[in-house]
Amino acid sequence: MNSLAEKRTGQVELQKAVPSRKHKHTAFIIGFIGPALLIYLTYVIFPIFSTFYYSMFHWSGIESNKTFILFDNYIKLMADSVFWKTVLNNLLLVVASIFTQLPLGLAMALLLMAPIKGIRLFRTVYFMPLLMSTVALGILWTFIYDPTMGIINQALELLGLQSWQMGWLGDSKTAFLAVIVTICWQFTPFYMILFRAAISGIPEEIYESAKIDGASGWKQFWRITLPLLKPTIVTSSVLSVIGSLKYFDLIYVMTEGGPDSSTELMATYMYKQAFAKFNMGYASTISFTMFVISLIVAIFILTADKNRAQAS
Repeated sequence: MNSLAEKRTGQVELQKAVPSRKHKHTAFIIGFIGPALLIYLTYVIFPIFSTFYYSMFHWSGIESNKTFILFDNYIKLMADSVFWKTVLNNLLLVVASIFTQLPLGLAMALLLMAPIKGIRLFRTVYFMPLLMSTVALGILWTFIYDPTMGIINQALELLGLQSWQMGWLGDSKTAFLAVIVTICWQFTPFYMILFRAAISGIPEEIYESAKIDGASGWKQFWRITLPLLKPTIVTSSVLSVIGSLKYFDLIYVMTEGGPDSSTELMATYMYKQAFAKFNMGYASTISFTMFVISLIVAIFILTADKNRAQAS
């Protein structure tokens, strides 16, 4: 009888101890996640809602000079021709980034995997644009595009192509293309690093088996490397899209959105509305619209990839 009672007592104590251990485990997890979650809520989630809140006001930035106008800023935004031009420019930047930076990054990653003498030097050289300050890089390329002393126009003059010389950043027909070239030059090394890390993670045994089966290097790329890189390609595409939709710094340094708004992006237009015209309510409207567009595009890419994976 005593042994039976002791057994029941032990079971009760064990049942009490299990919830206690669970609580300790939960508190332990919260202790680690809590600070990071607090920072994320403070600096990411809260600003999204506060931006939407301020977008419903006509506000110059001074708290006492704030008038509630509900969705008038959004109605004004839909009729703003400059805003729609910035949306088009952002979409063009997205397309240029995906179809230029990602293929070039992949090609450079494959090149850096080759057993070439002095490959470490090439790795350093290729990665340098990403390490440079954006302001310094923008000033550098402004000098490169200079109509009188720029390297491009001087090279055209040496080649006898004076008719091709122009003010690359001062002409609305070429300014945006010139800026896109600079952006792609700066960020291609980032995707090179991503692809190189992903390629390094592919087991060498797969390639050895393919070589034994007689697969050429081109077939190995299409049948092995590219399929196994699809998760990295999707991730890179999402990063490229979101980065292109909120891009600001290099374009503002080089052109400030000009000439004639030909290089204006949503972020530069928002900055001008907020800190040049002191129209904080309208700037908040542009900012929240940027967030919504980026969210929709990112969800679309991830959903399309998920449906493709399920179909295959």
